[in-house]
Amino acid sequence: MSKPIISGSFNYETLEETLDIKAKGADLFIGVPKEHAFQENRVGLIPEAVGVLVANGHDVWVETKAGAESGYHDKDYAEAGAKIKYDHKEIYNCDILVKSAPVVDDDLPLLKPNQIVISPIHLSVMKASILQSMMDKKITGLSFENLKDDSGTYPIVRSMSEIAGSASMLIGGHYLSQGSHGKGILLGGISGIPPTKVIILGAGVVGEFAARAALAMGSSVKVFDNNVYRLKRLQDTLGHRVWTSVIEPKILAKQLKTCEIAVGALGSANGRTPVVVSEDMVANMRPGSVIIDVSIDRGGCFETSEITSHERPTFTKHGVIHYCVPNIPSGYGRTASHAVSNVLMPLLLNVADAGGLDTYVWNNFNIRTGIYLFKGALTNFHLSERFELKYTDLNLLMASMG
Repeated sequence: MSKPIISGSFNYETLEETLDIKAKGADLFIGVPKEHAFQENRVGLIPEAVGVLVANGHDVWVETKAGAESGYHDKDYAEAGAKIKYDHKEIYNCDILVKSAPVVDDDLPLLKPNQIVISPIHLSVMKASILQSMMDKKITGLSFENLKDDSGTYPIVRSMSEIAGSASMLIGGHYLSQGSHGKGILLGGISGIPPTKVIILGAGVVGEFAARAALAMGSSVKVFDNNVYRLKRLQDTLGHRVWTSVIEPKILAKQLKTCEIAVGALGSANGRTPVVVSEDMVANMRPGSVIIDVSIDRGGCFETSEITSHERPTFTKHGVIHYCVPNIPSGYGRTASHAVSNVLMPLLLNVADAGGLDTYVWNNFNIRTGIYLFKGALTNFHLSERFELKYTDLNLLMASMG
């Protein structure tokens, strides 16, 4: 047998571990269009956020009057370093669109291939044709509703729910006044007079902040939810013992008879919110009392609820005033815009630092929950089921690209 040949060119020392090298930061090209649909008053990025993005070397185009409904003017954006554009179509030349309203039919011809769109979805108005058109253009879509942060929570949804919950009490107090044809009762009450009675259906974030506002005003609060854990958590979070109950029709009907304000704050993981208050229950409520159905976005939890608008927010049925405006936070556009911007601005900076969205998605699992389209592939299972479109698992897609 011949002896093995040992060459001096071989090096038998151990090699250092090879590590991922951080990608060079990317320069982003961001557009903020003015919204014309859904009575949308919010804007995705406020001037302060634009200033931070521009200071980090990114280009931001803002359509004229995009923030006007939120109290942010073109001058504010221009001073922050944004370029103001007066042609609606021109904004759609940007690589990343930050929209505060869902993509609608009018947007589709303007979207360019391989664009990134950050916006709400609004399941109630989404259509298969819109999704298909975005898929054909290989759009990457990131939704407000499903965007997770590093703590595993949904920051934009939570912020909007906090606004809706707090606002529901301000709205209820307004419509109890005689000027709004209400009962002429001050929300909360004063010394020597029994407090107003508030019923809240749902112990989630909306219910919690509605309860906080009602208690702060001195109202008597009763909360219904079929999730006992949520009721316990509400008690702990409020630091205040409030009257709670599971949703039992006879008990609920009895309490609704004597309340001044009823807030519908029930959620639904998928599909329509369950209707838990029948028309007969509403008919037995006191004339001049107020229903605020915050869950109208998903169909509403009162049988008598019908969608209204910010222009005509109420209607009266069985003598009860109904407020059923979807997207309540849009009525508080400046606060809501600030909350959305607080989430999106750091997200965009992180995307840039990672070298682009592809790299950021590869390294960050939480953001994957917010992506419903990735380069034209539909990665949201519920949307694929609802509209019978092909579903692609994003994790598998990323693995195949790696």
